[in-house]
Amino acid sequence: MSLPHHAHTVSPGEGRTANLGVAQMRVLAAGKDTTDGAFTLAEFTGGPGPWTVPHIHQAMEESFYVLDGAFTFAVGEQEIAAGPGAYVLVPRGTRHGITAGPKAAGSSPSWCPAAWKRCSSNSPTCRRTPSPTRPCEPRSPPGTTRFPPEAP
Repeated sequence: MSLPHHAHTVSPGEGRTANLGVAQMRVLAAGKDTTDGAFTLAEFTGGPGPWTVPHIHQAMEESFYVLDGAFTFAVGEQEIAAGPGAYVLVPRGTRHGITAGPKAAGSSPSWCPAAWKRCSSNSPTCRRTPSPTRPCEPRSPPGTTRFPPEAP
């Protein structure tokens, strides 16, 4: 966890980044040193079109705060239109996908408990370092994929 009584800050242009194809991701808080695995917070920016394929997180909730642009969130059987200031929470185990509207857009997703940890074993079914309180995320069902992908 971050040092007691010391803030964790990420200035504009800083933070670990990943090119996810149609979107760019900037990690703002993740890992033992900043959140002790309690959550992951990121910023996504990108152009129009699908940002994810339908996928499921069995071991975590995922939420999105829309910064700008327009999105359609497919959550279970719902289609949710969301613009700046909107917040969408996807419960664990719920199939979902994200599509950005006709202009460039941005959102700030978070995962709880944290994503972006590599598994400590070589198991292809393990996405995160297992612990008694946070077991590994199992493989996604057929027709879905995992998102976010493992970070380097």
